Amino acid sequence: MSPNLHQNAYTIWFTGRPSAGKTTLASALNLELTQRGFVCRNLDGDDLRNGLSKNLGFNEEDRTENIRRVAEVSKLFVETGIICINSFISPTREVREMARNIIGPDRFIEIYVNAPADICENRDVKGLYKKARAGMISDFTGVTAPYETPLNPSVELRTDLFSVEECIKKCMDFILPRISF
Repeated sequence: MSPNLHQNAYTIWFTGRPSAGKTTLASALNLELTQRGFVCRNLDGDDLRNGLSKNLGFNEEDRTENIRRVAEVSKLFVETGIICINSFISPTREVREMARNIIGPDRFIEIYVNAPADICENRDVKGLYKKARAGMISDFTGVTAPYETPLNPSVELRTDLFSVEECIKKCMDFILPRISF
C-alpha cells in the first residue's frame, strides 16, 4: 500500500497457453485501470525476453529463471505502490507458486486465460505452433512441453467464449475492490 498513490498495489499475473489472449487482456486491463487513475506497469514475456532475460533460452531451467526475474521486478513495483500487470505463459504450477512466494501471496492475483489448444493454435499470428509441430522449436508449451492449468486461480477467463470487454469486466469485478484505497 502506498498512501502517495492512493491505491493498494498487487501483481496481477496472467497465465495461459501461447496465444490464449494474455497480452491482449493485460493491455486492456492496464488501459482500463489507467483511465480510472490507477498507476500500473505491464510486464510482458516477449518484451522481457528482449531485455532483462535476453540471455535465457526456453529450457526448463531458463524458463524458471525468467519467471524468477520477473517476480523480483514485480515485487519492486508492488513495494513502491505500483500495480504490476504481467502476462507470462508460466507453464507449471511450481513456477507460478515460486512467483507468488517472491511477490508475496497477499499481493498476487492469478488470472488464468483459458482457451482450448486448437483455438490458441488457430490464433497464433507468429506461427510458433506450426514451427513447433515441424520440429523447429523444441520445448514449446502446448505442443512439446506441457501447460499445467491453475488449480485455484483468482479469476478464470474463457477467451473462446467471451469478448475482451466481458473478460475485463470480470477482472475488474475481482480486482477493483482489492486495489481501491
